Amino acid sequence: MTILVSGATGQFGSLVVADLIKRGLGGQLAVSVRKPERAGALKDQGVDVRQGDFDDPASLARAFAGVERLLLVSTTDDNETRIRQHKTAIEAARAAGVKFIAYTSIVNAGQNPLVLAEVHRATEAAILASGIPYAFLRNNWYLENELGFVQAALAGAALRTSAGQGRVGWALRADYALAAAAVMATGGHENKTYELCGAPATYDELGAALGQALGRPVAVEHINDAAYAESLAGSGLPAFLVPVFADMATKIREGALDKTSSDFQKLIGRPAKPLTEAVAQLVNQVQKR
Repeated sequence: MTILVSGATGQFGSLVVADLIKRGLGGQLAVSVRKPERAGALKDQGVDVRQGDFDDPASLARAFAGVERLLLVSTTDDNETRIRQHKTAIEAARAAGVKFIAYTSIVNAGQNPLVLAEVHRATEAAILASGIPYAFLRNNWYLENELGFVQAALAGAALRTSAGQGRVGWALRADYALAAAAVMATGGHENKTYELCGAPATYDELGAALGQALGRPVAVEHINDAAYAESLAGSGLPAFLVPVFADMATKIREGALDKTSSDFQKLIGRPAKPLTEAVAQLVNQVQKR
C-alpha cells in the first residue's frame, strides 16, 4: 500500500509526514512536492519524493501513479485558483486509480458562511462526484493563524479584533496533523466526515490565555469591521487576504467557527490540547525563534 501526502514540505504536510514515519510507515510513504530538492531530508529517511505541481496535470499523473491512499492538503491562493488546483488533483487521482482521498476541509463546510469555505465546498463536491471513497477532515482554525496576536502580546500591544464574543474552536496545527495521520494510517474511515475542533473560546479568552503564558495581563480591544480591515491592511498581510480575514472576523462574531465535536477523541485518543496549554506552547515556540 502506498500512501501519498501532497504539500509535504509545507507547515501542515510536513507534520503529517513526520507522524507517519514515527508510525513506521516511511517505507510505504510517498510525497508530492513542487520542488523535490527541498525534500532531501525526507528522501534520506526512505520516503519516495515525487514532483507534483497542481498547475501541471501531467506531473500529478506521474506523482499519483500506484498510490492507493492520498492526503490532499488544501493549497494556498485565491479561491478561484485553489478550486481549480484541487479539481485538477482529484481528476488526476481518479485517473491514477487512487482508492481513498482524505481532504483538509473546514468546519461545517456545507453551511459555513466564510469566504474561505467556498473552496472547501467545491472541493468536497468534486471528491463526491469522483466516486473515490473519502474522508473529509473539517479543521476548525489553526491556533498558529493567530501568531500576529501572539507577537502583538509579546510586544506589549493589545489584541485588536472585530470578532466580538464569537467563539473559535482553535487547535494546534500539530493536533490536526495527528488526526490526518491517523486517518491515513488506519482503515475504517471511508466516506466519513470529521469535524475537528478544540473547545470553543472567545478572543477575550485567547487574550487571557496569552496573559497567563506571559505572566502579565494582555488587553483585548474590540473594534468595528472597518477599523479591523484597516488594521489588517497595515500589518503587511497580502492584499488579497485582507478581505478574507476581515470577513472571517465578522463571520466568527456571527458563529461560523463555534462548533463542539468529539472527533479529535475518536482519531487521536484525546481532545485537542486545552487553549491555555496550546497558547503557552505557541508562545514558547515564538520566543525561541
